[in-house]
Amino acid sequence: MKHSDSYSGGVIFGILAFLLAAIIATAMFVLPQYGVWQQSLEGKAELQKAEYTRQVAVLEAQAKLDSAEKLKEVRIKEAEGIAESNKIIGASLKDNPEYLTFLQIQHIEEGAEKGNKTYFVAPNQGGLPVLTAPANRG
Repeated sequence: MKHSDSYSGGVIFGILAFLLAAIIATAMFVLPQYGVWQQSLEGKAELQKAEYTRQVAVLEAQAKLDSAEKLKEVRIKEAEGIAESNKIIGASLKDNPEYLTFLQIQHIEEGAEKGNKTYFVAPNQGGLPVLTAPANRG
């Protein structure tokens, strides 16, 4: 019976050796493939992240552009309003030098109330006052 025990032990050893060799051979083939597959997944993830980042940057830039365009429209409307207002005021003041004189005197009085230096007012030929600062008494 000794012979059959050694035979069965050799068969078991052979089977284990074969299984071990098969596992090693499979690992040698599968592990490099797994590394390539994993790198492929990482590359796809990086690409998706880069695409998302680019889309966010494009949307932010578009929002800034839209905002700037709206701000430009607002400023144009404001400028048109100011221009129209200036045109109306200019037309109303064109033939009204007395009102301009009144405004000038009013501003001089307001300045005096705030502590501004005294100014002498002398009318000229057009009827509008000419402001002169007092002589420096130094």
